[in-house]
Amino acid sequence: MAEEKPLGKVTHFYSHLSVGIIELADSLKVGQKIKIIGHTTNFEQTVDSIQVDHKEVAEAKKGDVVGLKVSDHVREGDEVFLA
Repeated sequence: MAEEKPLGKVTHFYSHLSVGIIELADSLKVGQKIKIIGHTTNFEQTVDSIQVDHKEVAEAKKGDVVGLKVSDHVREGDEVFLA
């Protein structure tokens, strides 16, 4: 199996909002399926909304730092892949 290229990395998690802050290494669109993997993290979800600077966007580009509503607890350093 080819090594997957990470889409981004979790830099922060707001547990009270269930929002992960992710630094993107590639573009991401609403509706895409992602997989978040880390030491104790491993789940897939569909991206329902993306925020850049607290504004809803349909697509974020490489280098953006985005807020994503996540369906499970994520941790700093977890990697994000396209599912």
